[in-house]
Amino acid sequence: MEPNMNKYQIQLLNNISSHGLARLPTDRYTTGKQFEHPDAILVRSHDMHSMAIPASVKAIGRAGAGTNNIPVAEMSKRGVPVFNAPGANANAVKELVLAALLIGARNLVPAIRFVEQLAPDAADFEARVEDGKKQFAGIELPQRTLGVIGLGAIGALVAETALKLGMKVVGYDPEITVDAAWRLPSAVRKAQSIEDLLRHADFVTLHVPLLPATRGLVDAKRLAAMKHHAILLNFARDAIVDEDAVVAALRSGRLRGYLCDFPSPRLQPVPGVLALPHLGASTAEAEENCAVMVAEQVREFLDNGNVSNAVNFPSVEMGRESAWRVAIANANVPNMLGQISTAMAMAGLNIHNMVNKSRGEMAYTIVDVDSPVSQAVIGEIATIEGVLSVRSIPTPGH
Repeated sequence: MEPNMNKYQIQLLNNISSHGLARLPTDRYTTGKQFEHPDAILVRSHDMHSMAIPASVKAIGRAGAGTNNIPVAEMSKRGVPVFNAPGANANAVKELVLAALLIGARNLVPAIRFVEQLAPDAADFEARVEDGKKQFAGIELPQRTLGVIGLGAIGALVAETALKLGMKVVGYDPEITVDAAWRLPSAVRKAQSIEDLLRHADFVTLHVPLLPATRGLVDAKRLAAMKHHAILLNFARDAIVDEDAVVAALRSGRLRGYLCDFPSPRLQPVPGVLALPHLGASTAEAEENCAVMVAEQVREFLDNGNVSNAVNFPSVEMGRESAWRVAIANANVPNMLGQISTAMAMAGLNIHNMVNKSRGEMAYTIVDVDSPVSQAVIGEIATIEGVLSVRSIPTPGH
């Protein structure tokens, strides 16, 4: 084991649920806010773009789904995986989207505000209530159409719940995985394009990550394609929606409402906007689930080199068949395996088992060998052009 004091040091940039930290055995791990040379970092919302990330860091774990607060590209160049917790907060977000659907359909927020402004000692209190309620008449959800853009863990749960409420559901996700497709209820109709979805939906909910391709995904042109008087829900990321275009669509009457989890000054005074203060994953259960999931992934990587749910690495898992293991992250270029194998053979190491996978420009290799691996060998592999990181991972006690 490489870390100081024979324990891996895990730096916490935010408060991480104790249920998650309990997954890091105290005989091999120590956690804290400040370490000079941490082996890994666990983070929730802290912005890491402006901080100096020590060279000792071998992994970063985000206790949540989005990784926009982490310099992923820089970590990829270092050969450092960035883990997240996709789906761990899915139920929490699904429930909030459901609440937003009901709030939007029944005009609950303006109705509540109306009641709060009534003078309690007015003689005509009841008459004002009866007269005022007419302006808040809403619609019921059954037979209305919900358009779901993005059909991952959260989008699939939202679609399933909407179907149980009697809604029709149309979905769009050109990047849907095989696993996600299996989870999706068969009653969800597949849209041919975003515009096709927007034309038919009474409600549209967004569940895509913020990427260059999704920034400004819902713009003025697409808002103009929406069904007249539809309601837009955004509990994904603020920048997926062009806020200026939303404001214009609300003021023109094209859009009936915009319900989101992202307050901003330009939205604050606009009628038809309901912005919540980032409540999507703000449940005790979601925080625990995210912390447990990401802590287990970081532990498995540090202990065994296995990778799952890293946003910048391929998923690679191999059961231990030897006490000595080497893990290598490298650029996905020809002859890397040949050079790695040659370096080990020249050092007299017999390869017991090996697995190699790639993802875009990144490749990752795990090698089990039959004898201890010296630091000289690790240094030799590290000098191979294209190798980003390499480490020896013996089992505890070796």
